[in-house]
Amino acid sequence: MSKTDDEVGEALAEICEAAAALILPLWRSGLAVIQKADESPVTEADRRGEALILQRLAERFPDVPVISEEDASEFGTPDAIAPRFFLVDPLDGTKAFVRGDPHFTVNIGLIQDGQPVAGAVCAPPTGETWWTAGGKALKRVNGGATQPVRARPWPTGEALALVSHTMKDETAMKLAEQYGFDRREPMDSSIKLCRIAEGAADIYPRHGPTMEWDVAAGHAVLEAAGGRLTTPEGGAFVYGKAQDGFRNGWFVARGA
Repeated sequence: MSKTDDEVGEALAEICEAAAALILPLWRSGLAVIQKADESPVTEADRRGEALILQRLAERFPDVPVISEEDASEFGTPDAIAPRFFLVDPLDGTKAFVRGDPHFTVNIGLIQDGQPVAGAVCAPPTGETWWTAGGKALKRVNGGATQPVRARPWPTGEALALVSHTMKDETAMKLAEQYGFDRREPMDSSIKLCRIAEGAADIYPRHGPTMEWDVAAGHAVLEAAGGRLTTPEGGAFVYGKAQDGFRNGWFVARGA
């Protein structure tokens, strides 16, 4: 990672926090929910957050293109993308946001040659922000003191998996047999990747659809914290899949 990329994470953290400050007052405020073409929900919080992020990125990084969720939903994704670009999800976990649950995040990831090289994630309800800096992962809460975070070694007999709220018990049992975890906790959004990055959980197996902007920022933070995110077979998980509409295949995120 270049010196430039070392410094990008802090800037992305600041932008995520600004978007979070805009989004948080709209949480549990009775916002109207609109169904997108793919039947996923979108709210004014998604749209306002994205507008702020796109403006700030254009000011700070005018030469770097951006792929963002709501823009992609409305106008489609490009047929090709530069080797270096941002992936933005202004409100990851919109379903949780609509339910009034706290597990939603603001995400910005920087991709270079198919890999995440910088990123930031902010959880508006708790004020937690995680970001990459100097090959490490850092965290602060409500703008307070910055602390490094680190993924933990696998705790034999106590390994905790974070899974989707909608996962059926039979599916979870099969995954537990496949990956060897002992406990599981349902959770929405990319906060799952950050919990693994800070050593609060151990694995997140995702055998289901996601988009690149759902994962990139948390992937960057997790790797900087000593964790890894791969295909289920252990291969590299790559970004910039314009030919696939920036859709992801299955993946597994693990701690140290």
